[in-house]
Amino acid sequence: MKIYNKKAALNLIEPSYLASLSSLLWVALYYLPIGGALLRLILPLPIIILHLRRGTKNAIEGLIIQFLLLLILMGPVRGTLFLFPYGILSFWLGWCWFKEKNWWVSWSLGFILGTFGFFLRVFALSTLVGENLWVIITRASYGLLDKFIDLFNLPFSPSVLIIQIFAILLIIFQEMVYVLTLHIISFTLFPRLRSSIPDPPSIVNRFLGLDI
Repeated sequence: MKIYNKKAALNLIEPSYLASLSSLLWVALYYLPIGGALLRLILPLPIIILHLRRGTKNAIEGLIIQFLLLLILMGPVRGTLFLFPYGILSFWLGWCWFKEKNWWVSWSLGFILGTFGFFLRVFALSTLVGENLWVIITRASYGLLDKFIDLFNLPFSPSVLIIQIFAILLIIFQEMVYVLTLHIISFTLFPRLRSSIPDPPSIVNRFLGLDI
């Protein structure tokens, strides 16, 4: 009988445990009517921690386990959506921090992946529900832009093209803030979990007052 040492046992247990935790968070994010913002921030953390603690191979195993679990629990469409961007983003951030890449590298491609994933989710969900969700997003963007125009009393009537561009810029800005927030949470939380990420750039540290 093959006897596993402690490290080998942890390499078997941690991917399953953290992948299951991340899967439960995704199910909660998808179905629960409250706590969406908090769950979005927590969702990538288990796979990132797995990557930092156990390396790239185990992180890939964790993503595969998570994908199979969600495929069974939620079906091929909803189960796959976690990859875009949360699964891919968590792997990217974990890889960058495991390789000790600086924040500019992890953040810049991170929000690009997040933006790309957002549009993929919109397309997939539009197909699933049979309604063009991009129309809803552009309407919301128009409402925000209209309030901005009224606030400053601008003699300006936005065209459809400008509204579309404004919606895209809002999505990009949202993902930039989201990925930066993930960096900050990970930097402050992970040392308590016996993991760590590279120190923030000096400009970020001065602006946010992070302790390094």
